[in-house]
Amino acid sequence: MRRDVHVTAADIARLAGVGRAAVSNWRRRHDDFPEPVGGTSTSPAFSLAEIREWLRGHAEGRDLPPDEWLWQDLRTTVDDDDLADLIADLGAFLVYVRHEADDWDSLSAGTDEEVARELPARVRAACAKTVSAQAFPETVPATRVPLVRSIARLAAERGVRDTFEFLRERYFEVHTRRVYSTPAEIVTLTLDLVGDRFGSVLDPACGSGRILGRALERSPGARLLGQDVDPVAARLTAVRLALRCDNARIRPGDSLRADAFPGELVDAVVCNPPFNDRNWGYEELTADPRWEYGLPPRVEPELAWVQHALAHLAPGGVAVLLMPPAVASRRSGRRIRSQLLRRGALRAVITLPQGAVPNVAVGLTLWILCQPAEGGTPSHVLMVDTSGRPDDYAGVAVEAWREFGAGRELDEPGVSRSVPLVDLLDEDVDLTPARYLSTAADDLSPERIAGARSRLAEVLRTVSGLLPSAVAAPPDELALVPLPELVRRGMLVLEQQTPARPGEEPPRGAPVLTVEDVLEDRPASGSSEQAGARPIVTRPGDVVVPQVVAAPVARVLRKGDALLGPYLSLLRPDPEVLDPDFLAGFLCASVNVRHYTSMSSRYRVDVRRAELPLLPLEEQRRYGEAFRRLAEFRSALREAAALGEDLAGLVAEGLTHGAVRPHE
Repeated sequence: MRRDVHVTAADIARLAGVGRAAVSNWRRRHDDFPEPVGGTSTSPAFSLAEIREWLRGHAEGRDLPPDEWLWQDLRTTVDDDDLADLIADLGAFLVYVRHEADDWDSLSAGTDEEVARELPARVRAACAKTVSAQAFPETVPATRVPLVRSIARLAAERGVRDTFEFLRERYFEVHTRRVYSTPAEIVTLTLDLVGDRFGSVLDPACGSGRILGRALERSPGARLLGQDVDPVAARLTAVRLALRCDNARIRPGDSLRADAFPGELVDAVVCNPPFNDRNWGYEELTADPRWEYGLPPRVEPELAWVQHALAHLAPGGVAVLLMPPAVASRRSGRRIRSQLLRRGALRAVITLPQGAVPNVAVGLTLWILCQPAEGGTPSHVLMVDTSGRPDDYAGVAVEAWREFGAGRELDEPGVSRSVPLVDLLDEDVDLTPARYLSTAADDLSPERIAGARSRLAEVLRTVSGLLPSAVAAPPDELALVPLPELVRRGMLVLEQQTPARPGEEPPRGAPVLTVEDVLEDRPASGSSEQAGARPIVTRPGDVVVPQVVAAPVARVLRKGDALLGPYLSLLRPDPEVLDPDFLAGFLCASVNVRHYTSMSSRYRVDVRRAELPLLPLEEQRRYGEAFRRLAEFRSALREAAALGEDLAGLVAEGLTHGAVRPHE
């Protein structure tokens, strides 16, 4: 028996394959549009049953998105508290389909009662090695089989992996606080610090599995181990990885209290552990053999996670942990910090800029640890502070770590330094990087300051000429057309990364266009190792849009021949009817931002919900030229701001170090 659930205007737009503005128009124009049954005046909620009936009567020949309708069907099937378990069950079924597609084709020819009787044993057998034998219920009611068949049909169209990703993403949109995901930029940075040569990796607080999923992309054959205290998160992550590979083991449970992998050693441990958890198990774990460097104080759970990571590192292995800055200086942890240094386990501390991890008020740090090797303790520890380089902090950190690993002594004023071990082992053992970095006194010549001033003046002159001219016009609201309608008319093609079909292989050596490349407006810089991804080769004139960003961005590619990376949407307009710069300008304008999903400080950008005006091509090109110049104007402004900040710092340092004096 189906429940009736509430849907928002955004949900209705998705069900109809239109933008939210169209839903608002329907409410005004159609007297028979369903009345709200809840919500607020600014965010009303509607009955799904009533909306379903209305849309089917007003489809007007449009194809309604089957995935969105299936998602809402799931919501009506079980209570909201049980939705995650249902998605995990359906994910386990997709694991079975991935491995036994022919068997499902044969079984699905039977009646619903026959499928219900035979399916549980077959799914549990298929999941025994990759998820667990308990990944699927022992019995399934025949009334649930039509839903299973619907999932199978969608998987046949979209692929098993993409189908589960869709359901999982929709679930987390509704339950944003259920599982915290480490930001993609931080995941990339931590794995860059580990390097690509790892055959096994552990995340003992794996949550949504973003770290392990990215590790799999880096090293497709790697053995993946993960554990999470939230059993639902562990189930969803286990299924997610089982749909990508056969070498992942994800277990539920508290890694500190009940380690799921005792005695197992891996090449890399990468983790974003919970912070400030005073109930981490201090009383039960006082005699735990993992505390090789000392019993973590009750108020220092992060040092318990550090030692848990070291206990699972194979010789030569590397661990990267995201840590709050206070761990570097709390007095209660100084003895353990001292032991980590004396025995060569702690190799680097990297301060991140404030804001690198959203919704955290301070700049977090990364600790890099190595399993101590026999034959002596390293004489130096790397200290890096990227807080002054927010635009390229990841590149700064990775470059410093690689240089340090190559045996070079570093001393970049205000940024990085190889610190002698003896300088760290004082009474406090304070490992805050900023304490140990040198100043730039040796590079504060008047000539350098004059050169920086000249460069800033040059950029400011350029800025003044970039802003496009515009003339006043009478108020004229442009008629907007949903982007799916432009796709239907053949005016553009929409591409996103999907699972590869048999025989589809990416070009060897081709660079990958990443989200970071698009945000920073730089050439493709990613690796071409995209396990299981259908290769999409970019062309000049393509418009690329990141799917999750602080503010919507759309870039027109001036060069092609790179592979489209994950978390990007590519739009390929027909230049005979649609100008690329015109398209990019409207995609990230306020008329479309309101259609995208707001997630605290970020947006989830679904370009399928965007709307554009249909203008003559010559008028589009005039708009496009204005948008292109605005993009150059913004880029020049950012460069001017960075140069101005550097110049102000240079002058201040020069004044305080005596390199320059105030003009008389």
